[in-house]
Amino acid sequence: MSTPNPTVQERIAKLRATFIEQLPERIAQARDLLSRLRDAPGDPATLEEIHRFFHSLKGTGRSFGLQKLGVAASQAESWTASRIDSPVESITPEWLEQLERYLDLLASMADRVDAENGGRPEPARKIQKEYNEVYGMDRRGRLVYLCDDDVLTLDQLASQLRCFGFKTMTFTDPNTLHAAVMNRKPDVVIMDIMFPQGHEAGTDAIYALNQEIGCNLATIFLSARGDFAARLGAVRAGGEAYFLKPVRALELVSALDAMTSPQQSDPFRILVVDDEPQVAEYHALILEGAGMVTRSLTDPSRILDELREFRSDLVLMDMYMPSCHGQDLARLIRQMPDHVGLPIVFLSGETDRKKQDTAMRIGAEGFLTKPVNPDDLVTAVAVRAERMRALRSLMTRDSLTGLFNHTTTTQLLESAIASFQRGGGTLCFTMIDIDRFKSVNDTHGHPVGDQVIMALARVLHQRLRNSDVVGRYGGEEFAVILQDTTLDRAARLINELRLDFGRVQFYSPKGTFSCTFSAGIASVARHASLESLREAADRALYLAKNNGRNRVVLDG
Repeated sequence: MSTPNPTVQERIAKLRATFIEQLPERIAQARDLLSRLRDAPGDPATLEEIHRFFHSLKGTGRSFGLQKLGVAASQAESWTASRIDSPVESITPEWLEQLERYLDLLASMADRVDAENGGRPEPARKIQKEYNEVYGMDRRGRLVYLCDDDVLTLDQLASQLRCFGFKTMTFTDPNTLHAAVMNRKPDVVIMDIMFPQGHEAGTDAIYALNQEIGCNLATIFLSARGDFAARLGAVRAGGEAYFLKPVRALELVSALDAMTSPQQSDPFRILVVDDEPQVAEYHALILEGAGMVTRSLTDPSRILDELREFRSDLVLMDMYMPSCHGQDLARLIRQMPDHVGLPIVFLSGETDRKKQDTAMRIGAEGFLTKPVNPDDLVTAVAVRAERMRALRSLMTRDSLTGLFNHTTTTQLLESAIASFQRGGGTLCFTMIDIDRFKSVNDTHGHPVGDQVIMALARVLHQRLRNSDVVGRYGGEEFAVILQDTTLDRAARLINELRLDFGRVQFYSPKGTFSCTFSAGIASVARHASLESLREAADRALYLAKNNGRNRVVLDG
């Protein structure tokens, strides 16, 4: 029996494991080189060999995803490069001692990497116990460490951040924070600057941590000081944001969102239309190699089904096909309201400029001539698909909150109901309305009212699953589509969000205040049509309002 060929990912994983296994031996060899350099500081061959070692370690480490190791090796490489082609007098004992410190740092990092590759080292019991009790095995939430010797400020901030779905651990001195970071790196550290140890103890602690781990922790500094020296010290320590005390939780959440939200979007979806299967597959493989999702279509008559099912960001189309000319197929697509703006790029062996221009007049976004350079193909497709994504976002999203707008939410609800009718399961629809919102606007002003709307949007978006749909229905009203969720489970979930939203503190010149919301929930099990389901949820919301607000009511 033949052994299946390993995948690219499997081959890379094996190489990575071998690299990690050989790290201690390679560092020991570098120490031998350093010893030779101490004995003969003017030996250029030895210096070049040490420089080559750090250069190789930097590149290979980063290639295998060992970013901290790569950063440390890069620093050591720069340090070594500074003495190449320099007089022998520049190889001083102090310079050699710094080189040895770099090797010590790399050795300690290699030990940690090796332990992590085969199982994490046993952490301090207290910290491990805290992780197990608070988080269990769940690592999906964004983890924030807060360090401040003011216990009241610490507890208030942690409580507010948890309302927005962040997982928090609190520390009252830099040493306990240090131990926690060495056990598990958080997504963000929120650090006070002043501690009993000194006015700059917070920035000093973060700077030292960054040096030890070989990269910068994402850090937000808090301080009662707003002077230039304090802010400059925070920047030099690697701080990405700086807030004066007392800090407003919503402003802090905005900074945390910017620092922790995933930057990578879903891969582009490209429909490749070509009557020659091998050609279609070839171009699809090039795009897949660049991280895109593709589907090949060799029968143009199936274009309507493919557009409906695949929801592509762009169509890459041959212009000359026996059964259907590319220009005719492009016109057909343009006559469909849902695909008026869908980018179409022709890929053809046609070199006649006039014919290319004629093809472009029907609304195509580009024309590529076969054979096309793979890099040019990827660039041309990615640029146009990205533009399509941006336009779709503008058309489907609410400008204030970034949630789906009313029209898109309704369309998604319709699709969810159709999916339920085909495959069964459970589906709940929730209508949410902020209580006494007009009073908020009248008392505190519309800008503060917008802050309340954005806060609820963040609570809903961050606390619900990716499979759930959250939309702003209009004004202070929101809608949530909960897939594969029973009515009782939906009620518990929305009620938890109601309680947490009520704990969020808002600030205005007229004082601090909080808000609540009311919600009505209906199930598709009792209401099979879109209108019926929406009206049922609306009735339940009306009852919640009439029965005193700040509550969740189920339909029926």
